[in-house]
Amino acid sequence: MSGKQESISIWFFIGSLLAFYGLLILGYGVYALVWPPATRPVLAELHADVWWGALLVAVGVFYCIKFFPKRAK
Repeated sequence: MSGKQESISIWFFIGSLLAFYGLLILGYGVYALVWPPATRPVLAELHADVWWGALLVAVGVFYCIKFFPKRAK
C-alpha cells in the first residue's frame, strides 16, 4: 500500500447525481408527452419537465467528463 493515493473529486459525484436525476425527470416528461395526465397543469404546453431533465442530464454529463478520476500510470 505504498504510493500516492489520489482522491476522487466531489464534482464527479455531483455530476453523477445530476445526470441520474435528469434521466428520471426526462423519463417522466417523455412519459407525460406520450400519455398525458387526466388533469393537465396550467402551463403543460411548455413541457418544463422535458427541458429541465435534458438540462440536468447535459450538466451532469459535462461534470462527469470534466472531473472523471484519472488513473495512475
